[in-house]
Amino acid sequence: MNTTATITAKPRPNLLTRFTNICVRYVEKWMPDPYLFAVILSLLVVGMIALFVDGATPGGMVDAWYRGVWGPKSIFTFALQMVLILVTGYTLAEAPPLKRAIIWLASRARTQVEGALLCFAVGAIFCLLNWGLGLVAGALVARQVARRLPNVHFGYLIASGYMGYLLWTQGLSSSIALANTDPTSPINVIHQLTGMTIPFSLTIFQPYSWIPVVALIILLFLTIWRMEPDYALPPDPAVFADIEKDLPKNKPTTPAEKLENLWILNVLFFAAGMYYFVRSGFALNISSMIMLFTVTGALLHWTPIRFIKAFVESAKTAGPLILQYPLYGGIMGLLAYIPMDGGRALEEILSSALVTGANEYTLPFLTFIASIIISLFVPSGGGHWGVQGPIAVQSALAIGQNSPAYLGLMSMAVAFGEAVANMIQPFWLLPVLAIARLNVRQVMGFTVVAFLIGTAVLTIAIFIAPFTL
Repeated sequence: MNTTATITAKPRPNLLTRFTNICVRYVEKWMPDPYLFAVILSLLVVGMIALFVDGATPGGMVDAWYRGVWGPKSIFTFALQMVLILVTGYTLAEAPPLKRAIIWLASRARTQVEGALLCFAVGAIFCLLNWGLGLVAGALVARQVARRLPNVHFGYLIASGYMGYLLWTQGLSSSIALANTDPTSPINVIHQLTGMTIPFSLTIFQPYSWIPVVALIILLFLTIWRMEPDYALPPDPAVFADIEKDLPKNKPTTPAEKLENLWILNVLFFAAGMYYFVRSGFALNISSMIMLFTVTGALLHWTPIRFIKAFVESAKTAGPLILQYPLYGGIMGLLAYIPMDGGRALEEILSSALVTGANEYTLPFLTFIASIIISLFVPSGGGHWGVQGPIAVQSALAIGQNSPAYLGLMSMAVAFGEAVANMIQPFWLLPVLAIARLNVRQVMGFTVVAFLIGTAVLTIAIFIAPFTL
């Protein structure tokens, strides 16, 4: 009796999948650990100072690096704000009502692609509301999707959620746009140079900002759908550990335990925070965002002990940031190093060189390109604005563009560059990797594609924007 074996051939990967696979292979081969990436950038900046900054000395560079980390204008205040906005966002996402919502959402995904698209949608929506919450929300959904669906590529799910972070600088927690509204902010460069504050209506709510958001959501949705990998990367089982295992199961009996479970304390904490928010005139800035997410997280966790446990667990994701922030503070100090009176710092040399010969129509685009490059050295949105902002604003003023609308566009050109650079700069991927227990090489090959798409869309937007003001 003859038998015929039927062999089902694997479908040939589409062009986008093949391109993504190439990106993944090269990232796995060449991308160092993010800490070493920061060390290499530090050495590169030192080499550039030696080449381009007149009068630079080894002692002067060491002093500049120290000032960037521990000096009077050090990075620590801003670093603590950034760590807290991340931790409070994560803590809020772990609150029982939101966590149940995340589990319910994850249950809607029937396939790996649906799971990836869901991770992206959640990450994008929350990043437009608060970058700290959005940064981790996609990863938390990915964790629940991977728990339900076997044989998924966990790096693909995590990368899809992280792609939503491409939109954060056009959202309500955009550190540059928020700084523009606050005359007391130390990074409100526009107010320092012109005395003006720039409202959201002239930055994130401008058509050149929100129309690209819509375009990016559509394009990245299609991209994630078409780039699905044809091999699995299962998550580490430790990814599924929950904070509930550490909470007491018995009814509190001692005075200390009763106090730890006294829900009224969290309610009073929330009420005090909201009362201040009303008294402040509903001011939206970095500090108020931290306060709102802290008190709302406390309320939704209900008891003090649950809120404490969730906050401590969330704080673990900030470890890589705390390790690397001093290095990036040192890089910022080196970029601002001026060895002699009348000399120019490397940050000014780089920014000025990239906008030389610009006019009112090309200056925003050249500023955007410069921002992408500078973001590799200074990956924090607010810190980046402190470096490039003075050059961007002074360049606009030098060509007679001093309207609030144009200066708002210049600030968003810097923000756009910082947003797309995050797809290839591993700094903000670190807390997501901590949640997922993955390494950067398992995720960044996918986000390189998002970098290319984001650069193309925002380039078009920034070219058209000056004609619409």
